[in-house]
Amino acid sequence: MQNTRLALTAAGIGLVMALTACGSNSSSDSGSGDSGGSGNGGTKVGVILPDTKSSARYESQDRPLLQKALSDAGLDPIIQNAEGDTTKFSSIADSMISQGAKVILMSNLSSESGAAVQKKATEAGVATIDYDRLTLGGSADYYVSFDSTTVGNLQGQGLVDCVGAKPGAQIIQINGSPTDNNATLFKAGALEVLQPKYDSGDLRLAGDQAIPEWDNQVGGTTFEQLLTANGGKVDGVLAANDGLAGAVITVLQKNGLNGTVPVTGQDATEDGLKAVLRGDQCMTVYKDVEKEAAAAAELAIDLAKGDTAAADAKATATSEDPEGNRQVKSVLLDPVTITRDNVKVAVDGGAVSADALCSGDVAQACADAGIS
Repeated sequence: MQNTRLALTAAGIGLVMALTACGSNSSSDSGSGDSGGSGNGGTKVGVILPDTKSSARYESQDRPLLQKALSDAGLDPIIQNAEGDTTKFSSIADSMISQGAKVILMSNLSSESGAAVQKKATEAGVATIDYDRLTLGGSADYYVSFDSTTVGNLQGQGLVDCVGAKPGAQIIQINGSPTDNNATLFKAGALEVLQPKYDSGDLRLAGDQAIPEWDNQVGGTTFEQLLTANGGKVDGVLAANDGLAGAVITVLQKNGLNGTVPVTGQDATEDGLKAVLRGDQCMTVYKDVEKEAAAAAELAIDLAKGDTAAADAKATATSEDPEGNRQVKSVLLDPVTITRDNVKVAVDGGAVSADALCSGDVAQACADAGIS
């Protein structure tokens, strides 16, 4: 997959600054409930969030950020969560189309179901934007996300750095959902770093399993089975996100291995950052959702106004859709590695508030990291 990277335009940065004021953990419609239009009479824009299982960020961060940005632009956002149900995802889209939404911003549950929704939207004259996850074989006009291959690179390198010089170190990989194209790219990016070390014998792959629907419970059970099959031995775990990392850490705790076996993560969630501060998780990847939401909102605003030239000017990258045999105009943002030494970066960026993070057994670690 060939991706180019880019920085937000000056206008995008301006919107990020505006979004920052609302805070990543504030929520005018918090939880997994749905929010209808703002009632301001503006052009309707639909937003379909995928679930609450793969990451808590969709409700705690994406929803309020998108709600505010679209409403502040005079649009009428309709934001709903499919709760991991492809049938519900499709019915939400049908409702948005029937309500006259001019744009649908969506984070798919699978490429197949996402492409079906985009086909219906296109036939109805509704523009679509893939948000956070690219729909393979789809027809989205634009794609906004972080560079997923780079995320995997950071995870792979983070694991190598945390394991250190330990020839033949045994690694178990707990990957994301096989129906999520991002998960495929995360793994591919990680293997760009890890595969040469597997080939040389510096590291040994002791287990490798994708987890359907990013289900943390399944992830923990799967990891425990792989650990048992490997005689209870593991020197490092490539976990695709913080939720799966947490499930892995629970198993390691059960076996007296937490804190001694490096575990990767992603999303810089509150639980993930606490695990990093405790030393149970060696790293996570911070993706500034405010920037992602700002970029997506700007594209939606342009399309709602019918200004495709302005949208094209912002989408200066492309992402390959091999199933659709096309290049999708994209905004791809750069992720950041977070370790115990720079947790403050994620806090300062709004991933979590200092008050929420620095409680209980990590209070001293927060103080040591300069977080207050």
